[in-house]
Amino acid sequence: MTQLPLPLAGFRVLDYSQFVAGPLATMLLADLGADVIKVEPPAGDAYRHYEPLGGGESRRFYALNRNKRSIICDLKSAGGRSLSRALLATADAVVHNMPPERAVMFGLDEESVRGANPLAVVSVVSAFGSEGPQAGRIGYDLIAQAYSGLLMTDARLEDEVPRRSGGIPYSDITAGLLACISVTAGLAARAQGGSRHFEVSLLGAALATQVQTFVRILDDVPAKGEAGMVSTSKLTEVAAAIAEVDELEPYYRCYEAADGFFAVACLTSLQRRRVLDLLDLSDEWLENPQRPPVSAEERAARVDLARSFAVRFRRHPAKFWIARLCEAGVPAVEVRLAQQLFDDEQVRENGLVRRVNQHRAGPVDVLGSVFKIDGAAIQPPTPAPGLGEHTDELMAELAITAADGRTRGKPPAPEDVLGARNGP
Repeated sequence: MTQLPLPLAGFRVLDYSQFVAGPLATMLLADLGADVIKVEPPAGDAYRHYEPLGGGESRRFYALNRNKRSIICDLKSAGGRSLSRALLATADAVVHNMPPERAVMFGLDEESVRGANPLAVVSVVSAFGSEGPQAGRIGYDLIAQAYSGLLMTDARLEDEVPRRSGGIPYSDITAGLLACISVTAGLAARAQGGSRHFEVSLLGAALATQVQTFVRILDDVPAKGEAGMVSTSKLTEVAAAIAEVDELEPYYRCYEAADGFFAVACLTSLQRRRVLDLLDLSDEWLENPQRPPVSAEERAARVDLARSFAVRFRRHPAKFWIARLCEAGVPAVEVRLAQQLFDDEQVRENGLVRRVNQHRAGPVDVLGSVFKIDGAAIQPPTPAPGLGEHTDELMAELAITAADGRTRGKPPAPEDVLGARNGP
């Protein structure tokens, strides 16, 4: 069977973003076939230097920037801005995470991009959005999690201060996914004429991760709102409420077996009934196990039931229980560390781990494409680019494009931007 080109083959995306959300979005677009050009300042994306390892570059940078080409473009210089305009003229989409004032200064605001290329789709990632009293404030994942309430959703009684769950940047990751969606939607909409300018925010992304619980029944709103600041007593109160729910719910949690830990996930009454049969237990609350108890007696009975689950599961090894739960149609799996998955057969068979040869660090295993297209995993990625690795290559391409009359204006001469490579 003839292999079709990737869905975004032929599209060019300019990535002016740094850190996590924007680079994740453009990496996914590259996985789908887009030619992603990482436009970097002379010092490079700041994430290159975050917790550096082999060769002085960051594993986090490697993770988020494979399948891209890098060009140095000093937007603080006239030559750099001229080069940027030439690049914009060739682009189908632009992604950046600059605050509005800086975007205007560097020619990446909506009006400037439209002037360079009326058809380019633009996706901007901000911290708080472009409207309201917090518009224009800079912020990172932790700031968005704190402001949005996400930071408190995993509060624990032993916490002295709120902490990110596992240190995972949920706001960043979700914003990156949303930005990727916005670009693909914009490219699809170009057939309607014109282009689109999208905004996503870390705040909106943090709320999106809480979509199942971010619901307020207006009839239940108390007359007097709570203060915005979370105090020590409030942290304890929230942590206690979370602990109470965890204590009462035996069907969707992790358990300790005789030799390790495993997870059980029941979301239907049938699955819950099968677990009860397997453990020789009964539960009159199985239809709605998350309903708050109506009395102290009910609460004590439900806590005893959850403890009975734990006692019985400790009697046999994890594989014993996982096999029987799966045979009964109940999802169950061992608890693992992410580092174990590099050699996991399931992960490798689905192309979720790929080996690249980084120019400084040597062989590096990274996340492969999360997409499968027409039944096949996407080909192995190219490594994250060295800073400015493709500057000469792209300058030559721009010169050819200008000669063919396919850009608005000529790019600067190489000597006008070469000095920016080692500039401040």
